[in-house]
Order: sequence, then structure tokens, then C-alpha cells
Amino acid sequence: MASSPTSLVFKVHRREPELIKPSKPTPHEFKLLSDIDDQEGLRFHIPVMQFYRNNPSMQGKDPVKIIREALAKTLVFYYPFAGRLREGPDRKLMVECTGEGILFIEADADVTLEQFGDALQPPFPCLEELLFDVPGSSGVLNCPLLLIQVTRLKCGGFLFALRLNHTMSDAAGLVQFMAAVGEMARGANAPSVPAVWERQVLNASNPPRVTCTHREYEEVADTKGTIIPLDDMAHRSFFFGPSEMSALRKFVPPHLSHCSSFEILTACLWKCRTIALQPDPTEEMRIICIVNARDKFNPPLPRGYYGNGFAFPVAVATAGELSKNPFGYALELVRKAKADVTEEYMRSVSSLMVMKGRPHFTVVRAYLVSDLRRAGFEEVDFGWGNAIYGGAAKGGVGAIPGVASFYIPFTNKNGENGVVVPFCLPAPAMERFVKELDGMLKVDQPVSAQTKSKFIVSSL
Repeated sequence: MASSPTSLVFKVHRREPELIKPSKPTPHEFKLLSDIDDQEGLRFHIPVMQFYRNNPSMQGKDPVKIIREALAKTLVFYYPFAGRLREGPDRKLMVECTGEGILFIEADADVTLEQFGDALQPPFPCLEELLFDVPGSSGVLNCPLLLIQVTRLKCGGFLFALRLNHTMSDAAGLVQFMAAVGEMARGANAPSVPAVWERQVLNASNPPRVTCTHREYEEVADTKGTIIPLDDMAHRSFFFGPSEMSALRKFVPPHLSHCSSFEILTACLWKCRTIALQPDPTEEMRIICIVNARDKFNPPLPRGYYGNGFAFPVAVATAGELSKNPFGYALELVRKAKADVTEEYMRSVSSLMVMKGRPHFTVVRAYLVSDLRRAGFEEVDFGWGNAIYGGAAKGGVGAIPGVASFYIPFTNKNGENGVVVPFCLPAPAMERFVKELDGMLKVDQPVSAQTKSKFIVSSL
């Protein structure tokens, strides 16, 4: 029996986990990951959740059976996913393509999609029941690289939950794999986009050469204890639709009027979050923007490349500067950080990884944002149509709650398209954050009222 922040209570009946192997024999070989893939900051499992409605045209069809068979067929093309990670000299990661398979769980829940309410967004009720952590499966090395749970609902809809070893793929690569499973589920014999390994294209030069500044990997001492404490964390999701974004645009100075909605939202959240955390004014605060670098290469990365193809550029400012300066100050810094990412920058990161032992990006006084609006999770179709929610299953990235947020495409109950941002902060800071955000939005209905009525609030 599981209960949720919205006091939604339901039972999930799970079958024993099984291993799904490729449906045909695949090569047994070792494949090296790229020097971008195997950095410390990607050595964790990332959860994804997809909600699908009942579709009358699929009457009598079982999503579990269809997806299970489609996975086995897709793994013939993506056979490294059916292998296991090994670590070689100098912490170099490689996949041993053993064909052992991925973990799969069949489940049923005595709940309907309607009972989840309007807010189908993180934090989800009973996530640990809908994406079960099979004991012994969550290590980075020598463990399954994918875990998938398909849960049928009483209404005829279903949930597709997935956990991926992030060293294998980023959001673009994962969506490419999931879309291929969808195509096979709908009767294709092969994916329309080829599965391309080619990880060597993102390797360090020989000898390695760091040619750019990478403050995102600086070693920073947590001198004043400002790493966020993990007890008493409040989890909320905030919706930013057309009216919220136009309210934020009023703070944008004329010379930055061409800024993207990503840049404006990121600057707003960084500024409000900094004020909410109340750090010492002299403390350096960091914003890390995940930037897809696939199109920064000449020629671009091969079509069908499903490895990690992004960078973590960072902007740095003191808490005092961020808090006191006008909004344009933070916005300018975010713009510059995003513009840092070039082909040379990516090669430089690869070289830094090799030279410095594959370090983790800095999390001290950092906030990381990842834009999933164009990743395409919600367009993955197993035969039941698009997902009504598709994307991150939790607000945080990796094992560090409170440090990261995803921007997830979302349509609210009024039919407005926007972005939902799961947020995680210590409870007192969350109250201050909402107050700051209210002050910037000044829309008819303040965010705090929305969060109470429209969003799931919990301290998971």
C-alpha cells in the first residue's frame, strides 16, 4: 500500500523482475565510453516517467506484452544497453556487451489516471512503487544499464517508468532509444534513426590539451557550510505559462530583449533561489546550464549518436551581486555561460577529464538547470498516442537533491502550454523562494496560491 502527498492511496502489484535480452544474437565485445560520458557527474541512474491514457483503438491490447517484445527487438540495434559497465585503468569506463539484458518489471495499480489529479508532474505519488529499485541493481558498474517498469492502470491507461545509467546516454540519446522502442511496438522492423555508437568522436586529443576555462569543474571548498542540508526538504513544482513569462520579460533591459525564455527563466530562478538561501553576501554562487552541444560540431555529431553530447557551462557571481543588482545582471551572466559552448570547448572538457581523473562538476553553492522542453519525451508513442506527461520523474539530478531543476513541457488544466519546474529546497528557504517569485510575477493569482491548489507539495 502506498500513499502520496495528495493522500492518494493505491496498491501496486508487481511481478518478479525479469531480464529482457536482445531477440537475436548480438556481438560480445568491449566498447569504450567517451571522455564526456564517463565523468563523475554522470555516474548515476536517472529516472524518467511517462503517463499514457487509455486509447479505445488499442482495446484488448496489453501494453506490457507489446513493450516487452518491442524492447527485445530494439536491443538488437542498441545491444550495448544489454551489457554491463566495467572500469579500466585511469577510471576509463567501457561496456562489456554481454547480452545479459535489461531489467523489466510488469505491474498493476488499482488507480486511474484521473485520480492523480490535474498535476501530473513531479514529485509523483509513490514513485518508489511505480519505479521499483530492484535490490542490487542500482550500482554504476556490473549492473543492468536500464530498468523499466510498465504499470497498467484501472482506467486502461498505463505508466512507463525507466531508470537509465546516465553515462550511457543523455536526454536526446534516451529519447532516441525510447522512440525506437515505440516504432517497434507499432510494427516497424528497424528504427527509423540508426543507433550510432562512435563514442571516440568526443574523446580527448592525444596528448590532451585544455584550451578553455572550466570553472564548472573547479575544486571549491564549502567554507561556510552552504551545501544544502538534506533534512526537511520541501519539494514543489512551479508552472510558468504565457502570463508568467510576460511578467518576467518586464524585468529584461532593452539591450537583452532578444533573450530566450530559457535564459530569462534561468536568471529568475537563480536570483530568487540565491535570495531564498540567504548565503553570506561574499559567497560565490554558481549557475550551471546544461547545453546540448550536438550542433556545435563541424561536421555535427553523427545522426543517431546516442551518447552524452552536452556541456555544463557555468556562470559565477557573489550572492550580494546577484541579490542587489537588477535582473539584467543575472541574465547577462546566463547568456554568456551558454555562449561558451563550442566544439573547442567540448574537446577541452574531454582533455580536462583525462588529465584530472574525470572529476565531478562543482556542486558547492551551485544550481543546475536542464531544459527538457524540446527533448521529445512526451512524443514517445507505443501505440497509445503521445504521453500526457513525459520526462524527469524527480526534481533533482543525481544523488544531490536541491542542486538541480528540469524544465519540463506541460499543459495546465486551462489548456495553457508552458513549462513546469520541479524545485527542491529546505522548507524555510522554499517559503522565501515563493515570496521572491511572487514579487517578480505579480500576476492575478500569486504562485504561492497556485502551489497550494494546483501542485503537489511534499517533503519526500
